[in-house]
Amino acid sequence: MAFCTKIDYFRLALFISVMTNFNTYDVIDLCIKKLSSLSDIQVVLKSSQILGGGCINQALRITTSAGDFFVKWNASAPPDMFAKEAAGLAEMHQSNNPFLKIPNVIWHKEADEVPGILILEHLASAAATQGFDRRFGKGLANLHRKTFSAFGFHHPNYCGTTVQDNTWTNSWPEFFAQRRIWALVQQIRTWRGMSVDELIIYEKLVAKMSQLLAHQPVPSLIHGDLWSGNFMYTSKGPALIDPACYYADREMELGLMQLFGGFSHQIWEAYQDEFPLPEDWQKRISLYQLYHLLNHFLLFGGSYGRQALEIAREYL
Repeated sequence: MAFCTKIDYFRLALFISVMTNFNTYDVIDLCIKKLSSLSDIQVVLKSSQILGGGCINQALRITTSAGDFFVKWNASAPPDMFAKEAAGLAEMHQSNNPFLKIPNVIWHKEADEVPGILILEHLASAAATQGFDRRFGKGLANLHRKTFSAFGFHHPNYCGTTVQDNTWTNSWPEFFAQRRIWALVQQIRTWRGMSVDELIIYEKLVAKMSQLLAHQPVPSLIHGDLWSGNFMYTSKGPALIDPACYYADREMELGLMQLFGGFSHQIWEAYQDEFPLPEDWQKRISLYQLYHLLNHFLLFGGSYGRQALEIAREYL
């Protein structure tokens, strides 16, 4: 997800001198030194290629004597953003998923006087081949089979640059109502404003959440920000990148996938074959999409707020 918020502008001002004096060549030089330190041999840069990193991050591929690596960096995002991303990738690795490739984290650092940096193994993109879509669907189902004793995560993390409160919670309706919907409503009130009538609608929705989400799901590990830009087909198979992981109702994942599209029917069929969904899962999808629409409204403004309000009204 790519965006800039009011908080980002504050951090941009704070780090403007860093951005002016710390350029791409400095990042590459620092990465080569770190790779040499980690491997105990002198790593030599062979080439580099600038890649798209959205409006949040800058990114590149470096080809070295030790192999190819994906590097991204940022001086204006939250200082620990890459540390949280690395933790999410590590959590997904623990699913021991035979169908999905999760990039290995090589090194990361928080932003200080030097931008935050994340080095990952480089995954070479490839065209989808026969069976890749079904493999992706099976892999996602396999990821969702990794469970925990409560909803949340080991620490807060980010969906884009929006902080996600992942405090462990035994009740899914409580977690979704308070840690996701109400948390965003409060931020929107602060940064974009919200009328009294709109606030009342969300208050009623939150109060009704235990009735709306009475199906008692198991806490499943989800990617958390799974739109079409955060999965890719590689020479090693389907891969997931840029996670915002937590343990949730797995239907949360499917809500975002449906919201913006980009996933083939073969993916959905393979998921259902591997890990069938409850018969009534579709009736909750719009409710789960509400979280991402509110987040987009917080970040971008525009029509997302109206879309979110329409969904909130539908569930009252």
